[in-house]
Amino acid sequence: MQYVAVDGYGGDKAPYEIVKGVEQALESISDLFIYLTGYKKELEKLVKDFPKNLRERLEIVNATEVIRMSEKPSQALRLKNSSMALGIVLVKQGKADAFVTAGNSGAAMALAMFTLGRTKGISRPAIATLLPTLDGQMLMLDVGANVDCKPQHMLEFSIMGAVYIKYVVGVKNPKIAILNNGSEPGKGNQLAIASYDLLHKSKLNFIGNIEGDEIYRGKADVVVCDGFVGNVVLKVSESIPDVIAEFLREEIKKSFWYKIGFLLAKPAFGVLKTKTDYSEFGGAPLLGIRGACIISHGRSNANAIKNAIFKALKFSKEKVNDKIEKTVKNCAVLNQLKGAVRP
Repeated sequence: MQYVAVDGYGGDKAPYEIVKGVEQALESISDLFIYLTGYKKELEKLVKDFPKNLRERLEIVNATEVIRMSEKPSQALRLKNSSMALGIVLVKQGKADAFVTAGNSGAAMALAMFTLGRTKGISRPAIATLLPTLDGQMLMLDVGANVDCKPQHMLEFSIMGAVYIKYVVGVKNPKIAILNNGSEPGKGNQLAIASYDLLHKSKLNFIGNIEGDEIYRGKADVVVCDGFVGNVVLKVSESIPDVIAEFLREEIKKSFWYKIGFLLAKPAFGVLKTKTDYSEFGGAPLLGIRGACIISHGRSNANAIKNAIFKALKFSKEKVNDKIEKTVKNCAVLNQLKGAVRP
């Protein structure tokens, strides 16, 4: 049996969409058991119509508190009986293999750090996210956990990203690049320049710098940057499909022929929507924490929660953290930075 803890009250559409996502996941995986955390009386009402075979693989863990999106991480740490905190504790206790939340990402990072601790050899955990490219998907990190970074952190992000996309997504020899304002070596700020030198010396498949217009062309499988830049890129990226859709709706109203053209191209727009739909990507892995944690989008619907559960299971099954530890241990450049002496 595989066990996942799910925050029943994380996200804008909780708890209804969370419960629907849990139901869909239980229907899809016969050996899945879910701990659903939150206000027990309310959740019991939502799951009462679950088929018996699903209800038998679900346990509601009562929480008396909920962490809001506006909550500061320091405040979230005080809410010991929140739906998010209890889910992470289940991972700590070994009852759950992984944790999923669509709640406050800063709070999730803080609680996971405090409760589970960092992956051995990693000084700064990072939030990663999968984004669509012309060739498939690429992983970007950090997208919000670390606003100020050092070159060492960028190397650690590269290692964690390479391991995750190799074993969870299935990219055999992931290409790694630094997001920069120029592709040439020596370009960028001090962080980018120093990070380039470190990654170039490492044994990673480092292909150099890429600029913003190359992110979605599939040139790199892992794109590393500090959390400030990454979060800006992520928020801009998330807005693009909605803005394009709104633009098209306004233009289509202006002409009968535009309406005809839209109807003819509608299947293509459907494919585009699927490729850029955040709910298909399963959420953002929290890398560098001793446990499998997936943070879904705050607007997550049932499909997003279901896919986040799938990603969390793959994260745990592939023992991503163990592989990160091993890769870090064998990274001579990182060991030299930390003052370690290789045998």
